[in-house]
Amino acid sequence: MYEDKTLICKECGAEFTFTAGEQEFYAERGFQNEPQRCKTCRDARKNAARGPREYFKAVCAACGQEARVPFEPKSDRPVYCSDCFAKMREA
Repeated sequence: MYEDKTLICKECGAEFTFTAGEQEFYAERGFQNEPQRCKTCRDARKNAARGPREYFKAVCAACGQEARVPFEPKSDRPVYCSDCFAKMREA
């Protein structure tokens, strides 16, 4: 039904593919316009609007090392470093 389309990013001028799956997603959501920017430029715009992310220091509940997290830790919930968090998700 849908076929991949090659579009030109209006931000950087690079070619990018508007896949059949993306087109179907847009149609399901009722979006009428095709994307104007490549994924890299869309992500850059989203991040620029968001501003810099604030990180907080915490002590990992599993290994005891210092961890930097993008949320303010609460004393009633454990915080894990990225390595320990990844190990927990694998299990």
